[in-house]
Amino acid sequence: MTSNAQVGSVSEARGPDPVSVLVVEDDTTIRRAVQLALERYGYRVDVAADGLSGLEAFRAGAYDLLILDVMLPELDGIGLCHRIREESPVPVLMMSARGDALDVVAGLEAGADDYVIKPVDTAVMVARIRALLRRATFRLETEGPAAGRPGRADHILVFGDLSVDTLGMEVRRAGETVSLTPTELRLLLEFAAAPGSVLDRRRLLREVWDYGWEGDTRVVDLCVLRLRKKIGGGRIETVRGFGYKLVRG
Repeated sequence: MTSNAQVGSVSEARGPDPVSVLVVEDDTTIRRAVQLALERYGYRVDVAADGLSGLEAFRAGAYDLLILDVMLPELDGIGLCHRIREESPVPVLMMSARGDALDVVAGLEAGADDYVIKPVDTAVMVARIRALLRRATFRLETEGPAAGRPGRADHILVFGDLSVDTLGMEVRRAGETVSLTPTELRLLLEFAAAPGSVLDRRRLLREVWDYGWEGDTRVVDLCVLRLRKKIGGGRIETVRGFGYKLVRG
């Protein structure tokens, strides 16, 4: 793990209680390096050396964010992420020693929010973590009814059988609550703020993932895919060569 300029202590932005992170990594050297690096930024860090121990620690603790290596003994990071997603929308950052596209895609399809490739630059990892935490805690501000907005109230947006409560952060489809991860919810809200408008992948990386640099657009495509499965396949259309748009009706 390498280090760049300090990004600042995250605990200051989160109040008196430090952010709690679980790192699941089987390599002792890397695990310790990640732990020490994050502790220097003010995080409280627990560690596990294999997938099953990581699952046990996750179930026993209350974590703000999980960092999972892809290649783990007992239960690999992909399987672990699947298990976690069955129980919780907690933000998940995957780590891979390889820049293998299959690793990245599998992790994102399993429900991970983002990924980093080892060796990881400390400043980059902390920036990704802070972006994930912002997604998990943000709230949209409503300033009264907006002209042309669909819906029953200024904070409830309705698109066919889909309703989005931007104050309660609740999504319903045909009256049933839809469980979304923070990243999926932020992505849906970005679409809902501009129904019928085409949003390109770079804009979505900037607004949803908080990427201040060129990011991997696969994270957008796979998150859209997961979101479609939850809110209905026809609700978000692909506009080839441009991006995606939320269907109004």
